[in-house]
Amino acid sequence: MAFAKEFTTEKIRNVAVLGHGGSGKTALIDGLCFTAGTSKRHEDPALGQALTMYTPEEAAHKISIQVTPAYAEHLDHKINFLDTPGYLDFTGEALAATRVADAAVIVVGATSGVEVGTERVWEYCEARGLPRLLFVSMMDKEHANFDKIYEDIKTKLSPNVLPVEIPIGEGPDFHGIINLFSERAHLYKKGTATGEYDEGDIPEELRSKFEQWETELQETIATTDESLLERYLEGGHISRDEVIDAMARMVARGEIFPLFCGSGRLTYGLQALLRKIVELCPSPREAQAELATRAGLDQMVELKADDDGPLAALVFKTTTEPHVGELSFFKVMSGQIDNGAEVVNASDQKPEKLGHLSISLGKERFEVQRLHAGDIGVVAKLKHTHTNDTLCSKDRPLQLEKIDFPKPDIAIAIRGATRNDDDKLGEVLPRLHEEDPTFVAEFNAELHQTIARGVGEVHLDILFERMRRKYNVNVETEQPKIAYRETITGTGEGQGRFRKQTGGRGQFGDCWVRFKPLPRGQGYAFENSIKGGVIPGKYIPSVDRGIQEAANRGILAGYPLVDFTAECFDGSYHNVDSSDIAFQLAASLAFNKIVPKARPVLLEPVLEVAVTTPDEYVGDIMGDLTQRRGKVLGMDPNAGRTVIRAHVPEAELYKYAAALRAMTQGRAYHTRSFISYERVPDHEANKIITERKQDKEEVHA
Repeated sequence: MAFAKEFTTEKIRNVAVLGHGGSGKTALIDGLCFTAGTSKRHEDPALGQALTMYTPEEAAHKISIQVTPAYAEHLDHKINFLDTPGYLDFTGEALAATRVADAAVIVVGATSGVEVGTERVWEYCEARGLPRLLFVSMMDKEHANFDKIYEDIKTKLSPNVLPVEIPIGEGPDFHGIINLFSERAHLYKKGTATGEYDEGDIPEELRSKFEQWETELQETIATTDESLLERYLEGGHISRDEVIDAMARMVARGEIFPLFCGSGRLTYGLQALLRKIVELCPSPREAQAELATRAGLDQMVELKADDDGPLAALVFKTTTEPHVGELSFFKVMSGQIDNGAEVVNASDQKPEKLGHLSISLGKERFEVQRLHAGDIGVVAKLKHTHTNDTLCSKDRPLQLEKIDFPKPDIAIAIRGATRNDDDKLGEVLPRLHEEDPTFVAEFNAELHQTIARGVGEVHLDILFERMRRKYNVNVETEQPKIAYRETITGTGEGQGRFRKQTGGRGQFGDCWVRFKPLPRGQGYAFENSIKGGVIPGKYIPSVDRGIQEAANRGILAGYPLVDFTAECFDGSYHNVDSSDIAFQLAASLAFNKIVPKARPVLLEPVLEVAVTTPDEYVGDIMGDLTQRRGKVLGMDPNAGRTVIRAHVPEAELYKYAAALRAMTQGRAYHTRSFISYERVPDHEANKIITERKQDKEEVHA
């Protein structure tokens, strides 16, 4: 059979394409691969069709929801593109892409500018030290404004952004670019399929802007080298090759971020971008070294992308396709892999065979004979390997740094739509987690509900759609119950006495107990203050156990009682009739008698919520948080955005992500984490207690 072409490490570029949802990432990759001639079709993501947007869920919602590899062959190089979702619900996919990329193209819409998703992915790249190019997309769109977007990027992302192209015309009049490297105008031919252009002189009306930006480019490059600076100060001109060489070094060090522009839909500006990715982005060999752990040893190993190095490949994405099974996408960090190679999973040393080793072009896969260090591949039907696992050789097991996925903190309760669906959940939910580690689900015995957690509500909705399509399992959703707690606010003491005569041996237990409140979060403590053996030592643990069992049932609404100390200070026993069970029952009677006198109250879980929002929505968000019984702790404004921090009861946050999206046109996001249990206001507590009693009556009716 014919294998796809091999590319050695220095001929590979791994580029994550990142940006806010709707900024044009998918259209750009589709256009780049078509312009390069690697892809034979050019589709429109707005219609739910594109090279890297092909799942039924993506087609239905017309958004990218997973990291999807594709590649373009250009100038005898292979560019591995990683298309990523822009919506924050799928941020785990973007993090997976940045983990295996060696550079990034940050896409910014020509009308929308820098948005919250743009800032988030910029932070991901900063954290990993990824070299970046910027691309202003959709320059053909009505109201496109390159200068405004350039200033927006400088203000919100980095002052070190440097335009290397000037658009000729904007909106429907966009028809060319001035290339600051060649110092020529590229005038696109109407109806072009792959961005063909005629070279021409710089339009007179743009000459002053060209001279200004070309001077800025020359000055920036001159500062990188003493000889270049000396020549420039003497009136000399830095050549294109010298500019490219110096800029590549500056991009690699994160000192400069070149800014390009164009239209993925029209393919305008894409030939220039392909060329600059090859010229300015580092190969895997030039990228930062990887650190791996020697399996079974507390020893770190530095790995470079070298065919002769020890094998280490990170699985960054797992998905399942009908008639194919599980697909594992991976990057070869070190060493090389041959088709049919036998490797092991570093986490458990279980063997895997890499049959039908392939590369991906969207949903298509092309088999390869070998993958060199730094390349990205895919293999089907691995038995023991999932996302974040490392594939390595048996004789030198290595564990690569894992992707740091976000914590899934948006919860919803689910149950099978039918008994058959319910029976399948235990098998299907772990599979969804294997495909997407930002999704977790488990049965909560306290709440008697299966709780599914994700990064956002849209994230969960789409996963349930995928569950229905792939596994034929339907679920119904409902609001998760709240894990309330009870506690006491005062002290109380009393006697619990259990006596039962049955004609033979009886049962007798007698204890005096004193209850006191503990500080919040302290749980439960037991004190033995018995003197003189009035209760034998062997029965004291039974008193403790009886109180704990009663506390689990609560007193107000059946929720566990916490944060109190129980002191057993007196009692009596019978030589024959006393027993462990008798003292447990006596302690339970004491609990039920004493707690109502110790001023019991209801507690609720309170979460710390951090909302990041554009400044114009601060007032609305704070008002909404107050209505949710939230306590605003403070605000941290920064360059047009504000982080609002508040403590909010968990009961008030059901579907908050959707409400926040509607309130801010999708421009704000939030994170949440458990902070403490706090007292429920009396009027709310009365409602909860009444509802709880009604629920119990319905169950027993």
